[in-house]
Amino acid sequence: MKRRTLDLLFSIGGLGLAVLLLVVGIVLTTNANFANDYVRDQLAEQHITFKPADTLTAEEQKSDCLRENAGKPMTTGKQAECYANEFIGLHLKTMSGGKTYAELGDPESALKAQVAEAEKTNAANLEDLKQQLAQASALRETVFKGESLRGMLLTSYGFSEFGRKAEQGALAMYLGAGLLLLLSIAGLVHASRTPASETFAAPERTKEPANT
Repeated sequence: MKRRTLDLLFSIGGLGLAVLLLVVGIVLTTNANFANDYVRDQLAEQHITFKPADTLTAEEQKSDCLRENAGKPMTTGKQAECYANEFIGLHLKTMSGGKTYAELGDPESALKAQVAEAEKTNAANLEDLKQQLAQASALRETVFKGESLRGMLLTSYGFSEFGRKAEQGALAMYLGAGLLLLLSIAGLVHASRTPASETFAAPERTKEPANT
């Protein structure tokens, strides 16, 4: 095979692959921009702002991200993760003693049963039981709302991570496309400088002397 023909084949193939990588990079960039814009818009609608630095409690000040974002509006996935875990998570744990919405259901159900029984007998502690039930129900409802908001924010964070991975993938595609483009151009230049009559031959293997 002629050397120029081989150079042209590799160069054209490299250009085609570079175009393919470029297209993939553009698709990944589009997806990354969509993810970032979607997360920013969704978080902006919540109008959540981190507490100012001078109002952070001693426990909140232990969190690096709460100190770094103090007073800032929430607009990014990393901020959403920080607020969900370091702020909402902290206060839910403190408020409920570490119990989740589901775990708070048993104490509430037990109090409902006690109230129902006390109402039948008109027990002296009926009002006290009702007050305990109201507090338990209010706590469980608050925990439910907190867990719901925390889950939504962590979902936004996860979506933003897909966008970040897409950005990294797009960068790899662009770098690969650029490298292939340079190599293809070099191949075309080499082909233009190679005599048309020059052929490509594989190097001959050196024959080892026969043993006598």
